[in-house]
This record gives sequence, structure tokens and C-alpha cells, in this order.
Amino acid sequence: MMIDLHKLAAMLQQLDDQMVTCMKCGMCQAVCPVFRETLREADVTRGKIALLENLAHEMIADAKGVQEKLNKCLLCGSCQANCPSGVAIMDIFLKARIIVNSYLGLPAAKKVIFKAMLTKPRLFNALVAMGEKFQGLLASPADDLLGSSCSKIMSPLIGDRHFLPLAETSFHKIVPKLDTPAGRSGLKVAFFPGCVIDKMLPRVGEAVLKVLRHHGVGVYLPPAQACCGIPAVSSGDSESFGKLVRLNVKAFAKGQFDHLVTACATCTATIKEIWPKFMDDYSPDMQVKIRQLVDKTMDINQFLVDRVGVQSQPAPTGGTRVTYHDPCHLKKSLGVSDQPRTLLKANPAYNFVEMSEADQCCGNGGTFNIQHYDVSRRIGDRKRDNILASNAEVVAAGCPACMMQLTDMLSQHGDRIRVCHPVEIYAQTLIGGSR
Repeated sequence: MMIDLHKLAAMLQQLDDQMVTCMKCGMCQAVCPVFRETLREADVTRGKIALLENLAHEMIADAKGVQEKLNKCLLCGSCQANCPSGVAIMDIFLKARIIVNSYLGLPAAKKVIFKAMLTKPRLFNALVAMGEKFQGLLASPADDLLGSSCSKIMSPLIGDRHFLPLAETSFHKIVPKLDTPAGRSGLKVAFFPGCVIDKMLPRVGEAVLKVLRHHGVGVYLPPAQACCGIPAVSSGDSESFGKLVRLNVKAFAKGQFDHLVTACATCTATIKEIWPKFMDDYSPDMQVKIRQLVDKTMDINQFLVDRVGVQSQPAPTGGTRVTYHDPCHLKKSLGVSDQPRTLLKANPAYNFVEMSEADQCCGNGGTFNIQHYDVSRRIGDRKRDNILASNAEVVAAGCPACMMQLTDMLSQHGDRIRVCHPVEIYAQTLIGGSR
């Protein structure tokens, strides 16, 4: 793999400029979910920044070791949200991963996933369609209420996880495309489902469309949407990330809409927070198009409460108890916390109860869950304990990845607690109930 030494040197200089504001105060220790479990300085932000301050030398001495230390991070943003110096920690970590990846090259498996699959949406969808047909041969149901599965055959790959299976029919097959005019709301949105909703949780996508239709909101849903890019950029693959951004900008370019909404906290944060960080990688014309899309992007909970005007209802007596987990990318990155709770309280059949540590990370972290499942599970078990302590019958989360992690933790313990998206619970109040 050829390395662009000039670009590498420029990125190293950018890191130096950004890290100089870190005072090494250690506040990150108090909020880092990984450090709380391991108590290792190398696993907390301060330790990683100390490593990065001499990154060029460290890469030459032990590039693999540097990569392992950088990857042992959830990218949850807890440290950045609580940093008294305002250090752009997520920016630093993402760029550092790109630098190390440029030096080492992508592992073979990630190269296949990112470059040969994710950046080719039609091929990716075709491969997933094959998986939908044959997954029953490899996995068996684990919990009927949660819809989770487990697999003895694939245990060397997935361990003891209780995972969400692929949906029988992907969302993009249920609704291949859509372009409806604004109704009584006078608003029209573009809808970005994201990979997990499309492939595993199409019911969430259907709930979104149902709610938008009920409120007279027009919807533009273009075909050929791609992944938001977070798996690629968090693994240091800036090339695949750039391709995915361009694919999505092209997919939405033909539509006229007021906002782009997603029901995935990670997708929303990626578009609004991470896409702009790499503007220099695009042409001036593409930069304008990206900025226009970024400025229009909103979380679905935020859109329904702040723009449509959904309001909470009086709490019922003896209603179904529901609690809420704050996804890190929604609360810590975007400051969206009250709106999902308002949406849950808008269903008069539910009684909202707050859990302890609602905004503590659930431990998923995308590829972190794959590479460090032991730590991921310990963090997830703490979240599960807080859910149980709330005596809730349902736990809601505005992020499909968090929903996957909560499902895994609850299913493994045999807890009879449903996992839902807030928009699903709100959709139940509308004519016809939820699907």
C-alpha cells in the first residue's frame, strides 16, 4: 500500500495542534466506561493522548500495539462531553486511526467488508438477501419476546452473543423508494434509515413512515442509499468513508426537502459531526452539497417534538412501565435527550420511569463489541442492572446499535423486557396501532 507521506505529515501536525490543549487533568477517568472496567491508563483518553504525542516514533517502534490501544475505545464521546479544556477528542482519535491505518493497511476482512461490500450498496443488499434465506440453518431462536437468536455453529465467530437476526424482508424491499408531497404540516423530509434498521429492524423504519404520514409530512426516500460511513472511518479507512459520503450525497441530491431525518443516533451524529471533519477531502462543489445535507439533518425524535410539535400526555395509572437509555451519540454528541422522553410520554398507555445512569454508555461501540466483547459485556451488564432496577417492562433507545446491545444483555439473562425505539411506542397511539 502506497502511503501519501505529505498527507500523513499534515495529519500528524494537525494532531499535535489539537492535543496541545489537553491538560492531563484526568477528568476523562471519571466518565470513561472502558476505564471503569479495566482501570488501565492506556484505556482512557489521557493515556491515549500521551501515546499520540509521539505517534510517529511509536508507529515505527510498535505500529500494531498503537493500533490495539487506539481501537480499545468505544468512541462514545463521554470524555469529550466532560472535558474542561474542550479538547476535540473524537476528532483526534478518528484522525489517529486513519494515520495508523495508512501506515499498516487495512486487515483483509475489513478490506472486503468496506471496499468490496459497503461501498457497493447493490452487492451488499444482494449478499444480505442471501443471508436472510439461509440464516435459519445457522442460528436458533433465543428469546421470543426480544426476537433474539444464538448460534452454536457460529460460536467461534460470535461467541455467546444473543443477536438480532436479519429481518425476513429488508426495509428497502418493503419500501424501495418514496416521494410524497408535504401535507397539512407543510413540511417534507428525506428519510435515511441506515444499515441496521434496513437489514434488522425494518419495523422501526415502518413506524417512522407511519408517524410522518399521520402528521402530514411529505417523505423523500431515494433508492441506492449507502451506509453513513461510521464503520469505515472508525476503522481508519478514510477512502471508503469518502466513497460512502459521495454515494449518499448523490442519492439525496435529486430531492427537495426541508430536513433529512434518521432514526439512528449513530447515523445522525456521523452525518452532522463526522462528515464535516473531512471536508478537505472533497471538491468545492461537493463540499457545498455535503454542508447543505449536514445542516438539514435531524434525529427523528427531535424532528417530531421540535418541528411537528408532539407533546407529552398525562401519565396513566397502571400503564406499561417504560424507561429510556440515552444513546451516547444522541445525548453527548447532539444534545438530544428530552425529545425522546417526550415522545414516550406522548403515548397515554405508557408510564415513563427514569433509570439510574440513563446516559451511561451501553458498551456496544460498533467494532469494539466484536474486538473487546468481554469489556463490552461487562459495561452492558451494568446497563442491564439499571434497567431491571427501574422495574420497567419496556426499555427504549433511539439507536439501533444500542437496541442490539440491550437485546443481547437482557436476552442472555432471560429478562422479559422488550426493547423498542421511541418512535415505535409513539406510533402505537396512531390509528391502527404498531405493525
